[in-house]
Amino acid sequence: MNPPATHHPSTIAFLGLGRMGRVLAGHLLEAGHHVRVWNRTPGRDGDLVAAGATSAGSPTEALDGADVLVTALFGPPAVREVVLDGLSPAAGTLWIDITTIAPADAAEHARWAAERGVDHVHSPVVGSLGPAANRALGVLAGGPAAERAVPFVSLWADPERLQVLPEASEAATGKLVANLALAVSFQGLVEAVRLGASGGLDLEQVLTTLKGTGLGPIAAMKGQNLRSGEFGDTQFSADLLLKDTGLMTSTTRFPLPALTVAAQGLLAAQQAGRGDDDFSVVARDEPR
Repeated sequence: MNPPATHHPSTIAFLGLGRMGRVLAGHLLEAGHHVRVWNRTPGRDGDLVAAGATSAGSPTEALDGADVLVTALFGPPAVREVVLDGLSPAAGTLWIDITTIAPADAAEHARWAAERGVDHVHSPVVGSLGPAANRALGVLAGGPAAERAVPFVSLWADPERLQVLPEASEAATGKLVANLALAVSFQGLVEAVRLGASGGLDLEQVLTTLKGTGLGPIAAMKGQNLRSGEFGDTQFSADLLLKDTGLMTSTTRFPLPALTVAAQGLLAAQQAGRGDDDFSVVARDEPR
């Protein structure tokens, strides 16, 4: 698939080269942009540099002279350390933050940017590495300058799942809603497997039964992980989803009991040293 056309090449500082960040930075390169990449942990930019990116030694070096700043960091503390406490973007810079954060964080970042004349757009993605590679992610773009970000975030978006929202905080909320659905639906799948095993159904019978039900999509998405018992091909890590459950519970005004149970399973996986595995690792001890 050819990358969508962009108007003019931009110089982009891309900070954060986790699994998702590397894919998205690659799309920017393919579209002809000049991309400077930086990551806290060195050694993750080799493929991007081979594709034409410039490796920066620091966030400041990456941002120097860039007209677009893209951040794909681990969470709110990382955004604060790297950007709010570490950078001074020039007025007129477009800051696209892909990091999953709470609505309150997004609102704070928007205020910080506005005070400096920076166009802040919170633009988290919904989906895992496969859709990211295929330019089929759900994308939320929130903030008064959101339309300015659209030519960039469209490079990895499913056009039918690109939402432009008035406020950055709304985009942050939407991302948390999507990740709650992921965590809770997988917990439902785990419990369906337990119930089936208790009544004499094996895993394959349970997965077949779930086709066409509300748990059908997650069963189709993660059924092979349950069959194989292998969780090392990480599409979305347990550490990341656990971090996001904390953002959800700090945001909600109402009880989220199903999420609480799902978070307990993710925490147990993290404590067992499996936090970097795919989040489906919470089913590692389930019957097959």
